[in-house]
Amino acid sequence: MLTSSIQLRGAWAFIERNFRATRRYWGWEVVFLVYSIVNVLAVTYIAPGTEALTGVGATTDFMVIYLLVGTLVWTYLNGVFDAVAFMISWERWEGTIEYTFMAPIKLVTMLGGSALFSILYGLVRTLIVIGVVSLFFTLNVADTDFLTATIFVLLGSVGFLGIGIMAAALPLLFLERGTQMTIVVQAMLLLVSGIYYPVSILPDWLEPLSWISPATYILEGIRGAMLDGKSVFDMSAELWKLFAVSLISLPLGVWIFQKAVDYAKRTGRLKRYG
Repeated sequence: MLTSSIQLRGAWAFIERNFRATRRYWGWEVVFLVYSIVNVLAVTYIAPGTEALTGVGATTDFMVIYLLVGTLVWTYLNGVFDAVAFMISWERWEGTIEYTFMAPIKLVTMLGGSALFSILYGLVRTLIVIGVVSLFFTLNVADTDFLTATIFVLLGSVGFLGIGIMAAALPLLFLERGTQMTIVVQAMLLLVSGIYYPVSILPDWLEPLSWISPATYILEGIRGAMLDGKSVFDMSAELWKLFAVSLISLPLGVWIFQKAVDYAKRTGRLKRYG
């Protein structure tokens, strides 16, 4: 019981530490938030912009929701990914990485605390973006099945955390280029997950990568719930695919990260850099 209490307090300590670090660099947080808002607006305005250019407006409302869902979901997932995938890079910049791994806590405690913070961080940032964007677009969401959308977001977050944890191992394995490689992983997810377009239009050799991205199924679920009012039973095939991907990616991510930590300790890579 005492051990469990220590681990729970340790997980909370990582949540609090990440919050304090975010607050410390609040200026950058404002910059990233403004960028996210502008990015969502710029992409979503493609729909009415296309109508103005072509004179065809039959699908404008559909496209507004389609693009808005994509950009908002990516805003949330991007926040989750950043908070987890770059935790090692932040530790190096702060010069605390060695102390973190010397602390008497389990690795899963560190990852659990960081993961919970990343989800809270992503939700808060996305809700702020939604609040601002709602001033620019009036959407008819009367037929939306919000339960289905919520289930897909929560389950998909687990799978996306797994990929983020895998990416977090890169700065441990590659001291100078690990952070850059993490950004490449992030960019590839953006490309293959169907954020702005159906994954079916991707080249045949690239489309299979979309099958291992939780974001693909999250978007399918939310768009089905918002555009067609589909229930969780109607989207059961996509839900099972998302469950399978999440079930594999999270434990795999933790296992890869543990191996990367062991390797970094053996080779003396736990030092400040940057």
